[in-house]
Amino acid sequence: MDYLQLPESITEKSTPGGQILAESKQRSSSDNINSPQTSDNTCIPKDFSCIYNKDLLPALRGEDTTKSFFQELVNILLSYVCKSFRRSSKVLDFHHPHQLREGLEGFSLELPDQPDNLEQLLVDCRDTLKYGVKTGHPRFFNQLSSGLDVIGLAGEWLTSTANTNMFTYEVSPVFILMEEILLRKMQEIVGWSEEEGDGVFCPGGTMSNLYSVLLARYHFFPEVKTKGMTALPRLILFTSAHSHYSVKKSAAVLGIGSDNVVVVKCNDRGKMITAELESSIITAKDQGCVPFYVNATAGTTVYGAFDPLNAIADICESHGLWLHVDAAWGGGLLMSKRHRVKLQGIERAWSVTWNPHKMMGAPLQCSAILVKKRGLLKDCNQMCAEYLFQTDKHYDTSYDTGDKTIQCGRHVDVFKLWLMWKAKGSEGFESQVNKCLENAEHLFDKLKQRPDFELVFKSEPEHSNVCFWYIPPSLRNMSPGPERNRRLHEVAPKIKAKMMEQGMAMIGYQPLGDKVNFFRCVFSNPATQTEDVDYLLEEIASLGHDICIRTETDL
Repeated sequence: MDYLQLPESITEKSTPGGQILAESKQRSSSDNINSPQTSDNTCIPKDFSCIYNKDLLPALRGEDTTKSFFQELVNILLSYVCKSFRRSSKVLDFHHPHQLREGLEGFSLELPDQPDNLEQLLVDCRDTLKYGVKTGHPRFFNQLSSGLDVIGLAGEWLTSTANTNMFTYEVSPVFILMEEILLRKMQEIVGWSEEEGDGVFCPGGTMSNLYSVLLARYHFFPEVKTKGMTALPRLILFTSAHSHYSVKKSAAVLGIGSDNVVVVKCNDRGKMITAELESSIITAKDQGCVPFYVNATAGTTVYGAFDPLNAIADICESHGLWLHVDAAWGGGLLMSKRHRVKLQGIERAWSVTWNPHKMMGAPLQCSAILVKKRGLLKDCNQMCAEYLFQTDKHYDTSYDTGDKTIQCGRHVDVFKLWLMWKAKGSEGFESQVNKCLENAEHLFDKLKQRPDFELVFKSEPEHSNVCFWYIPPSLRNMSPGPERNRRLHEVAPKIKAKMMEQGMAMIGYQPLGDKVNFFRCVFSNPATQTEDVDYLLEEIASLGHDICIRTETDL
């Protein structure tokens, strides 16, 4: 049977759980899609109201029912994928938590004692997608990770089908080799030599950053592995005021303490001030502390700023400190000849965090910690569990990577990225990155021309982050000052609430330092076009035009 041909959807039926896939039925009729058949031309059952999980594989004679169930599920998934790219569809169908908990149109989150039939499960699958957020929608600007890459999605499906683990070569031979090849490619792009480099894929950038602190501490104080923090002096690490909060979290988790993270001042553009870093290091030494680690950020979360990596590397070399570059967001720019200059000096880092699930568009999660010193990951984390890492295996056990990690079991995050790289090539990723930054440049140029918007800073964006305020008519004639700031602070949340209720676009906002709430638009979705950027501005202006914020005297 041709599995690329969609089957006719199952008929609409009333069940104890609600009505089944009326939308899918209408789609099937209009598309004139044939009913699925087995290899011996017998019809696959389409009525799932009396079929249960026990009737699927590995049940005896469960193959045809399983095929039919999967085909119907594929219908639901493909419908969702198509809607995600359709601008006329909503980014989200918003409901408050209490509404979802209480149940909507037969969709219940409660868990039953008796099994539901497969018809209800298909309804649940459809509704789970219906009430979620379409992060692949061209007008989803809310997070650094967005987009829906079809090849990456196919890779994720295959990964879940294989359902294996990344700790030993014996259970994951192909994926282990793929990870090695991917890591080597990324290390090469960073600028390390063939003799250098190690790494591992992690469950997100926070864990990658945690690895960097863990490795730096072990490098300087290997006794910490057995004796703990009581055997060490008071350690100090440094990061910028605009860096990701995971650096402080890592210090807390590892027993160093968040109070021992020195936050270095940034300039108005969000870049670490290197003179402040040097001064902070000297101060810490004078206080009898031991500086050991500096985190530089390549692409800050809010402003998209790039710290001056070469200048920071000079300071780290002068004081003998570990330099980590958090390029979770900015690492994708290494794929672009035009933009990789913004990460000049990254090759001097001792470790690098790079999240392909952000700018490169890989499905979540896909994050790597790259380490310059080969063997350090294993020395730091190895526990030699004999039930997994036997030394007398009949193959090269250096490919048993599990002892390099904090985890035991590890999800396969490499295949989707490997498959995407095969599909796009390095040149395809370069074009994708360039397009996202061109969208940011377009938004920046539009904002400069509009009197109803105000940029948070006047310089062109380095990354795809663009930060701005919408100024409603009620505030346009107000003089700068505390009262205007107080009222402006309330504008973005009010617009965001309206936007989520309408559901046609989604964008984030936040305050930062002395800056009151502003919008942060980020581009990492290759499906986004300039028309979507223009739509966003008109949507914000439309929703915010009539906003009136009460003055202090009205309260």
